[in-house]
Amino acid sequence: MVAVSASDETIRTSELVEIQSSVNLLPVFAKYDIDRMNHVSQMVFDLFEQEDGLDALFGLIRDNLPEELFETAYALACDVAASDGVLTDQELRMLEEIRYELRIDRLIGAAIERGARARHYLYRP
Repeated sequence: MVAVSASDETIRTSELVEIQSSVNLLPVFAKYDIDRMNHVSQMVFDLFEQEDGLDALFGLIRDNLPEELFETAYALACDVAASDGVLTDQELRMLEEIRYELRIDRLIGAAIERGARARHYLYRP
């Protein structure tokens, strides 16, 4: 989630609220130590500054996240990207990379993306 938010070099309040809400409310984070958020965020920022940092980030994710949570992770990343109502080219590229690295099937990825778009649609009558 942090990587998608930081991918366009602008972390918006709506993205931070989405991350915080997800961590506070979703069952998948029931046993997550909220105090780790700052450490994890700083690690992502540090990796983004390194030449092969993105590869290292995905290696850490694959090594530490159970495969059955890959689709969940992608869904959460999509929600963060969609939370401000604008998807930048950098966010779209990051989502594409996440989908590839986590081996998310194209149809499943499309369904997850459509769900995020529907949840975060900004209605303007």
